[in-house]
Amino acid sequence: LIMDLMDKLTHIFGQGLSNSFYPVPQQAIGVGSAFEGWSPHAQDTVYRVLVPLSPPPGHAFHLELDTAGVLQRNSSVRVELLCTCRREQLGEDMLCFRHHTEEELRMKQDPSLLHTLCTGSYLDVEKTVHWFYRFVSVAWLLLPESRHWCLMLQPSSRSCKFQLSKDEESFRVEMIFGVQQGDSDIFVGSQPAEAGMPSTTWLETYAVAEAKFFRHISSQAPQDSWHCKCLQVLSRFLTGGGFSSYALKTVVMHLLNTVPLIRWHRRHFQQQLMDILKYLHCSLETKQLHHFVIGNARLPLEISLPSSLRVAEAPNLFQHLASSPDAHVKALQEYIRLLHR
Repeated sequence: LIMDLMDKLTHIFGQGLSNSFYPVPQQAIGVGSAFEGWSPHAQDTVYRVLVPLSPPPGHAFHLELDTAGVLQRNSSVRVELLCTCRREQLGEDMLCFRHHTEEELRMKQDPSLLHTLCTGSYLDVEKTVHWFYRFVSVAWLLLPESRHWCLMLQPSSRSCKFQLSKDEESFRVEMIFGVQQGDSDIFVGSQPAEAGMPSTTWLETYAVAEAKFFRHISSQAPQDSWHCKCLQVLSRFLTGGGFSSYALKTVVMHLLNTVPLIRWHRRHFQQQLMDILKYLHCSLETKQLHHFVIGNARLPLEISLPSSLRVAEAPNLFQHLASSPDAHVKALQEYIRLLHR
């Protein structure tokens, strides 16, 4: 239902934006626990989708990555105006932003992306999200689903959140916008960030690569594999005090990439839970848990990474435990609670 709705919205976006110079949304990609198959709490599930954005005609996107970041690099998306004089000569109904006067452009053509959703020369996350909010509220009325479902937009500055409800059914959806790094499965995205981050900052995200890994495993594993059930059960018991469900997910991904998939059969369920807990305990004791995507030589080749990430040193997700004894104690206490439950 969610992906069908995203396809319809993307189609309306494409039609409505055909003569404008706003970013062009591509087919949405389901990411996160709901689409990977292990959502801890069904009643609180948020269906997250990443909507790739392509530059409009006459524009180009250039990613400027801050390589100083360890776990998640910051990026800016610089917007460049391209010369389209040749397209003009071929009869296309578009003036060149670079070689026509501002007066000509203002009279005959919609403004460039630089004058709508950018701050300076950079694509602005908050302006982009605010514009999509307005577009979704209009596009929704054109969909047949609007006759049966109620859509309620929810405020957010870096993603587009809304709730769909009908009778007793209810779904929460979060649209994150992203710009692809080359032709890889790595994007810079508009996902929520720490307070005070500039609105022109986009964060590198590995969500698409991770979702693709889970689909790869599902296609290779036995039909009654319970790898997602293991992750779902353990993450359901987390209290949120020591380490995150993402750390658990990272442990499970490492094991899925090394343990024969036949071992994830439901009859081995208890043993697999214990294997996950042992791996987690070892990681907590050594204060070291390697990032699954970055620098992983065993990553399936169908998952495309920029060459710099494939050969990079894997960041340590538990680095903060090494520098903070209090955080380490708290994480070990969370582990003991999880083990008892």
